[in-house]
This record gives sequence, structure tokens and C-alpha cells, in this order.
Amino acid sequence: MRQPSVRKRRVAAVSVSLVLAAGAAACGPKDNDAKGASSDSKPQKGGTLTVLNSNPQDDFDPARLYTSGGGNVPSLVFRTLTTRNRESGAAGAKVVPDLATDTGRPSKNATVWTYTLKEGLKYEDGTAITSADIKYAVERSFAPELSGGAPYLRDWLIGAADYQGPYKDKGKGLDAIETPDARTIVFHLDKPEGEFPYLATQTQFTPVPKAKDTGTKYEEHPISSGPYKVVSNEGDGERIVLERNTYWSAATDAERKAYPDKIDVRSGLDSSVINQRLSASQGADAASVTTDTNLGPAELAKVTGDKELAARVGTGHFGYTNYIAFNPKIKPFDNIKVREAISYAVDRTSVVNAAGGSSLAEAATTYLPNQKSFGYTPYDHFPAGASGNPAKAKELLKEAGYPNGLTVTLTHSNAKDFETSPEIATAVQDALKKAGITVKLQGLEENDYSDTIHDVNKEPGFFLAHWGADWPSGGPFLAPIFDGRQIVKDGANFNTGFLNDKSVNAEIDAINKLTDLDAAAKRWGALDSKIGEQALTVPLFHPVYKRLYGKDIKNIVISDWTGVLDISQVAVK
Repeated sequence: MRQPSVRKRRVAAVSVSLVLAAGAAACGPKDNDAKGASSDSKPQKGGTLTVLNSNPQDDFDPARLYTSGGGNVPSLVFRTLTTRNRESGAAGAKVVPDLATDTGRPSKNATVWTYTLKEGLKYEDGTAITSADIKYAVERSFAPELSGGAPYLRDWLIGAADYQGPYKDKGKGLDAIETPDARTIVFHLDKPEGEFPYLATQTQFTPVPKAKDTGTKYEEHPISSGPYKVVSNEGDGERIVLERNTYWSAATDAERKAYPDKIDVRSGLDSSVINQRLSASQGADAASVTTDTNLGPAELAKVTGDKELAARVGTGHFGYTNYIAFNPKIKPFDNIKVREAISYAVDRTSVVNAAGGSSLAEAATTYLPNQKSFGYTPYDHFPAGASGNPAKAKELLKEAGYPNGLTVTLTHSNAKDFETSPEIATAVQDALKKAGITVKLQGLEENDYSDTIHDVNKEPGFFLAHWGADWPSGGPFLAPIFDGRQIVKDGANFNTGFLNDKSVNAEIDAINKLTDLDAAAKRWGALDSKIGEQALTVPLFHPVYKRLYGKDIKNIVISDWTGVLDISQVAVK
């Protein structure tokens, strides 16, 4: 699962709605414009859009990208079987057809999924896109030298667990993928997966013509199936220039608007520089956006005080939760009353302030993000109010055998501008002190922090954690963290509470069989509430993304899937 930071992150998967600071209204593709952007005409084709990002767009190979729906920049070049609906708000959290005619036709038990490609699909060189190209693309994504993509295909496809791709085993493909004709592709799964249409948005489903595959060098010039093609890729993704793919047809693509003639992606920039350039909007920067750089608290305060700048701030939410995690194998966290006491003692107001304030973080009492697509079901099993309930916490500590309080160690990352930062750890420390809990802080450098909390042999008893969704559903949120069968002993383990509850595992299996995604969402929400009763985590907050865009940018769309401005919809003045 992609776990991006608040300030700098690569886009994975999404969330609540688009609002513009200072009261500017949300708008989708049909609205054609947003208050604060140029409003003298409807979006028109032409011009150059510049993207200013912190993170280099490296590994520009569909096999290696870890982004639902192809992210932002990749989705301009790589089309997939399905994609996200390019609308603002909740409508943007829906999966829709892309290269395929529909979102997939499942067998009765959702173990076989069949797709038919649209007619007239072509690559940038004018050759036809076929089902064999998608089969080959999926197969090459298993090659060790092209690692980095989402892991689901290895787990879901029959016989894929030990497959090493077509390079090592010349001519050997996956029997689990059939292509009975040039427009039909069939996937055979080893278990029911009602959310396969979501998985089919991943870039591993981008067609790759075998004759044009150059292995690890393919990222230098991938063959486009989208509205734009790569004309240059410098510095391993630090600068990518895209121009129109003349063989792309809007008649086969209802999602991408492709207004600009050219897109110039400049990455590896300092976040403060990005925000300064967007704020000034001089020259080419007036037609610029960012998809990965948030406004910080000080920057936001300055922007909010300027009416013109405030009208150029897009607000989005990503399916993401920051929380406290417990290892119940380590005392005193093996005692549920201790975990409950900490849940009551937490002061979410101080935590939110440490995360940048209410404009950049929303207090959370549920593990699932507060969005319909995830199945959000409100609950607060250990009501602490806005500032904590130390009296209730002390009561529970006494019942747990700690009438005089206790001392514990909280592990966190030393990285600044991070969800597990020292500031947030200190806010937790201060709140728990009121309940008689002395918290010693253990700060680790980011790599050590990640390695420690995901190692079953090193995992501390009490630490800050976070999780982001690969697509807007409860499945990729709850299963990796709470499915006992996903506890990993010899690799990166995310089931930090070591929960292996047969009833939870069974419900996960039952929900996975559902192809009615609305019905599945309701059950994910109910399961979240059930798991929450065990106090294996303390949800703290969901991040909010505030991002500037240039004064000549039109047609602002921020969906509940990505939480950031969708550059496939943007037009420039």
C-alpha cells in the first residue's frame, strides 16, 4: 500500500470533495471552470501546462508504477482496462471503463473476470491495441528487474505466486490470462475478488506491444495508449515533456479531456520554491499546477489572508489515516484496558494542531476514512471528546492494575513534515501525562523507523503509524492491517496488532465475494466498527491537502479517488 506523506507524496488512491478556500465552489468536468480561475471563456484546447512537483516522476514504466488509475502524469500516457471517474467529489471515487467496454464481467463466484476492448484503440505509432498486449504487459510486470508495482496480481492470479515474467522464461506466459481473440481478455483468480475492477485501474494493465518492449529502458520511451506521448525524459523523471498522441481518439476515451497541446513536468523541486512560483504566477508559472506539494501551516496562513491567492487553492482529501498502533505481544499493551485508557486519554485537538491545524488535518475516531466509498460508518468506542478524557483513562488504568499510572515508550519518525513527526509524538506525550501515563519518546530516522515497525521481531509496543488506500474501498484498508493470514514473518508486515480473528478473516472473505461495491462498502464499515472495539489502534486524524494552482488554470477537478487536482481535466488560458 502506498503510504504518502502530508506535504510531499506520490499520488496513489482518494476522497471527500473539492472545495476552494475563501468560499470558492467545487466543480467537475461539466462545470468547466472554478471560481478564482480564469472565467472569460470555457476551456479550450491549446497552450502548455507546466507541472511543478517535489518528487521526480521516476520509473516511468507501467510495470513499475505503484499508482491506482495511473496517478496523474502517468495516466496521460498509460490507459488501463478501467480507470477512475474524472469528476469532483464522491462521483470521482467510482471505477469506470477505460480501454474496456465496461468495468468487467464476473463469473458467479467472482473468480473469473472477462473484458472486451473498445474498437479503434491505437498506440502512438498508429498500430492497433490488442488483448495480447495487455496480457503481455501484466506478465512483464512480474519480472524482478521491473519490480515496484502493486503486489495484488501475484496474490490473485492462479499460478502466479512464483512466476518470474517473460524475460527469464522465454515465451512462458501466465495460463491464468486468456486472450481468445484480439479484443477479449479473461483473468482467472484463485479466490473471489469482487474489487477486480479497481485493480484493473493499476498501470500494470496498460498495454505494451511485445515488439517494442526494451526491458528496463522502456521507461525512456514507453509506447503511449493515452492522449499524450513522451517526447523527452531527462534525469530519470526530473523533467518529462509530453506532446499530443495524434492517434488517440476522444471517441474511445470519455475520461481524459486533453486540453493542453503540451505538458512540461518539472520535478525534484523544493516545496517552498514550488509554492512561491505558484503564488507569484509569473510567465509560464501562471499556467502551472502541482500534484504532490501541499501548503504548510505558515504558507496557508499567508494565502488565506490574500483573497486572490485563496481563490486559487484546491482542497482535497485522500483515503488515508494517521493513528497510534499497539503491539499486544508486548506488556503492558497486552492488556486491552491499557489500550483503552490510552484511547480515552488522547487529545485530538492538540494532535490536529501539531499536524498543521484543522485546515490540514481532520480528527478521526474511525480507522476507515470518513468517505462513503470506503464504507465509512461513524463510531467512537472510546469517546475522548475534543481534548481527551484523562479521568476515564485513570479509571481504566486502575482496573488494569496500574493505580499509580505507568511509563511507556512511543516510537516515531524524526522526519519533519511527516505524519509520525516529533511534534505529533509530543502532543500524544502531553495528553497522556494528564492521565498519569509517562511517555518516553523514541525518535528514529525514517528508514530505521519504517524497518522497525514493519519487522515482526523488532516491532515496538507503542508507535505512530499511517495507512493510505490503493483504491477507494475498505478492502485495501482493512485487509492488510487486520487479516491474520497477511501477517508476514519474513518481510514487511503491516498487521501490527497481529490480529488473527477467524470471524474477521471470514468476513473479509465474504465481502471479497461481493461484486456490488455499494453493498461491500457497507460491510467494510461494519467490520471497521467491530475491529475498533479491540483497541488495536487509536485513529488520530485524516490529512487534508491544500494546493495552489496558477492564475491561468481552468477546469479544476479534485476527485475522491486521488485528492489532488486532476491534470487530465485542466485547461490553460
